[in-house]
Amino acid sequence: MNILLLGSGGRESALAWKMSQSVQCEQLFIAPGNGGTSVYGKNVNISPNNFPAVKDLVLKEKIDMVVVGPEDPLVNGIHDFFLADESLAAIPVIGPKKEGAILEGSKDFSKQFMARHGIPTPGSKSFTKESLENGLAYLETHSFPVVLKADGLAAGKGVLIIDNLAEAQEELKLMLSGKFGDAGTTVVIEEFLTGIELSVFVLTDGENYVILPEAKDYKRIGQGDTGLNTGGMGSVSPVPFADEKFLAEVEKTIIIPTINGLKKDKIDYTGFIFFGLFKVGDQPMIIEYNCRMGDPETESVMPRIENDLVELFQATAQRKLKDVKIRISPKNAATVMIVAGGYPGAYEKGKSISGLDNVRQSTVFHAGTLSEGGIIKSNGGRVLAVTSLQDSQFEALQSATADAARIYFDGKYFREDIGFDLM
Repeated sequence: MNILLLGSGGRESALAWKMSQSVQCEQLFIAPGNGGTSVYGKNVNISPNNFPAVKDLVLKEKIDMVVVGPEDPLVNGIHDFFLADESLAAIPVIGPKKEGAILEGSKDFSKQFMARHGIPTPGSKSFTKESLENGLAYLETHSFPVVLKADGLAAGKGVLIIDNLAEAQEELKLMLSGKFGDAGTTVVIEEFLTGIELSVFVLTDGENYVILPEAKDYKRIGQGDTGLNTGGMGSVSPVPFADEKFLAEVEKTIIIPTINGLKKDKIDYTGFIFFGLFKVGDQPMIIEYNCRMGDPETESVMPRIENDLVELFQATAQRKLKDVKIRISPKNAATVMIVAGGYPGAYEKGKSISGLDNVRQSTVFHAGTLSEGGIIKSNGGRVLAVTSLQDSQFEALQSATADAARIYFDGKYFREDIGFDLM
């Protein structure tokens, strides 16, 4: 098969790495890819959101399957675009149609979906510019901290945790006045949970599903989970506190009601569902859905999947996941993200990277890099994801951290304590 993977980050690097190992994958194209993905296939410099350019590429290269990495093209309807075009309609797209991607594209919609199908989630209410006064009054009755969420996609920046009334009211006004653009035309005010986070992933064909390895990611920039939020500074899989009993509860109370809810609502969903969960006491609660894999969780999840990933995608496209048995490695994966100087604020680009050949016990997934005259340079805030797969979590963390230290570029930074809270 000729396969097209859309996206350019660490998630796409991990997907490309895994897909390129498949006997089913004849040629892999990555659009636009990054400085490291060309090892797994051919980079093509087009935007995943430029649907006509994607169409031209698919027809020119006789693409047999399209795998969508990031959320934007899914929320913008790339799957629907394929189905509506006679020359593309027979080509399977791994990723939900617009009606399914709204689970991530609208937090207000997803909260209504959870309520409708009895899925455990923190209490919330949604407000618009027109109901601002009601929102301000609602905050006066709310406990703190409180969570304010822009309804739409805000590049990971649309969630605020606020611990006092005055600031919460001011932020609500700013959000509804356009702080996050169109993403903030509706704001969800949500109860703050005390617990520990983890991510659970399924691949579904709309009828059946397989549960992929769970992971825990680390959002804060600083050691000890301090400082500003980021897109993710590292991840581990498996998650020690998510034992068999807890994961069975996740399946019973969250995964099955979600799959059944999509069917009841006549939403035909094909692709990944990412469940952003909190463990509160011994019970799981869902705080968000995503319509794609997480990043940097994918970098820890993919090495633990022993199945041929392309065969999993084929079963998904053919609605035959019920015939698939997922095989998960008992080993531990740990991912350490190397970021650019200044990140998550204004960060430096164009720094030459050295030491990639010095890595001993890890796989390096490129995230924000480009190749310029044969030299790999930094081109994003999160630059490289260093993943190690070992027998124990301690060994995996130790190897990934040691290998991250063997790579160099000016201003580089990484956390040395990823996963150590779980030891």
